[in-house]
Amino acid sequence: MSKKSKRNKSAREIPAATAPAAATAPAPAKSVSRKGLFVGAAIVLIVAFVVATLLYTSEKQESSRQLVQQNVEALASAHSPAKGPPDARVHIVEFLDPACETCADFYPEVKKLMAEHPGAIRVSMRHVPFHKGSEHVVRILEAARGQDLYWQTLEALFAAQDRWTINHAVHVDQVWPALRGVGLDQERVGREMNGADIATRMERDMADAKALNVTKTPEFFVNGRPLPRFGLKELRDLVNDEVRKPARGPGS
Repeated sequence: MSKKSKRNKSAREIPAATAPAAATAPAPAKSVSRKGLFVGAAIVLIVAFVVATLLYTSEKQESSRQLVQQNVEALASAHSPAKGPPDARVHIVEFLDPACETCADFYPEVKKLMAEHPGAIRVSMRHVPFHKGSEHVVRILEAARGQDLYWQTLEALFAAQDRWTINHAVHVDQVWPALRGVGLDQERVGREMNGADIATRMERDMADAKALNVTKTPEFFVNGRPLPRFGLKELRDLVNDEVRKPARGPGS
């Protein structure tokens, strides 16, 4: 091989042997540093969000407590349909709309709580017909009380809710087919459901809901305490907490 060919070969090999890899070595460190900054910023944002959420929840709960204290008489009244001993240790007041899907989902859970603590829980129902056409159904429920069939009517309505509530609106013509097995005197209900006494009870429920800032259903108050956050676990925890409290003596 000639000297020229050897020189050319060396010239070709030199760049490969002396590639500037070491000169660019700090680049990965910079990338890692940026990644660390992004992760740190994300953590700060998450923590800030959690703290803000907790503060908002705490303030909202305190506001609800103050409303209840200022409007104790708005929780339940003698006109409210109720189930359970009048002197029960725990009193659950539920504001519900019969057309509310979540109300239908929670109803069996409330019954379970009562079964788990026999004699310890009383439930009072307040009607807030927020859904379109729900006033008609509330009138039927109120009239059913005159035949001692309120709870049977409520359960039948919840069981068939998907047949008479469509797209959050009540289809009045489908309500009575859902109540065929209850045993209601339909003619009597028709006569009584538009009576002045029922109108007065409905107005009272809506006024009390407004006083307590009830804007959605279901809304629960347990011994006057609102749920810290809406959820079945929160309801169960609050009820169980009240059940475990020592019984209060007379005048306490």
